[in-house]
Amino acid sequence: MCPSLLNDCKLPSLEEVCKIRISKRSECKKIVLTNGCFDLLHAGHVYSLKQAAQLGDELWVAINSDSSVKKIKGPSRPIYNEMQRAFLLLSNSCVNLVFLFDGKNLSNEIEAIQPDIYAKSGDYSLESINHEERIALEKANASVKFVDFIEGISTSETISRISNLGS
Repeated sequence: MCPSLLNDCKLPSLEEVCKIRISKRSECKKIVLTNGCFDLLHAGHVYSLKQAAQLGDELWVAINSDSSVKKIKGPSRPIYNEMQRAFLLLSNSCVNLVFLFDGKNLSNEIEAIQPDIYAKSGDYSLESINHEERIALEKANASVKFVDFIEGISTSETISRISNLGS
């Protein structure tokens, strides 16, 4: 957990997340898993997270590590480091757990955790979800739910607007 920004966040490892999952399963808790970079957390992110949280008992968020974000978004990203992004996510009452992942996709984590529900933003479809993730979701017997996507709100657009302020 993240007691403060002054101290490093202590995020659970995948092994620890799996142990928590076993405990939650014994309590008959329905776990919703979602993932993303969540760089420059914005209203669209929070809106989607709140919708995802309503799909089950707990919302768990897997966030891309800093090195993973750089591979996906380029060398100038992320804007906020992984611990700051985790802190911001955990500051939302709808988020119960945050952990990091470093791979190209979340398939290994999905197979290990076996969430009940996997939530993705509505700008995705079953066809556009990463193929390996989709296979892992099928193996885990997880249902895939799509939450509303708000057009015109994105981290990239925010960065672009900020960059244009100096012009």
